Amino acid sequence: MLSKRLMWIAWPAFLTAGMLEVLVFGMVDPQDLQWFGHPLELSRQSVYSLAFFVFWGVAMLSSGLTTLLAQSPFEVNRCPFPADERPGACPKREDGQCS
Repeated sequence: MLSKRLMWIAWPAFLTAGMLEVLVFGMVDPQDLQWFGHPLELSRQSVYSLAFFVFWGVAMLSSGLTTLLAQSPFEVNRCPFPADERPGACPKREDGQCS
């Protein structure tokens, strides 16, 4: 289930980063960018690559937050340990509900 959720986060974020890359650099030339008043000393390809990973990271944070907020109370509160190995704070019943 974890790998499935990671794909729910990574794949839409990847597509979003690609679209943002096309939209932003369709209007902005990387050689015209400045950092604190100084021109960037990076090649166009470097700026494209760095920007893509920044866009991807921000989109992954957004998708991850959405996935976290979409969890049901049962998923958030259930104890992941088997019944005989549960610490004191975990529910004691087999169905995961508090006793």
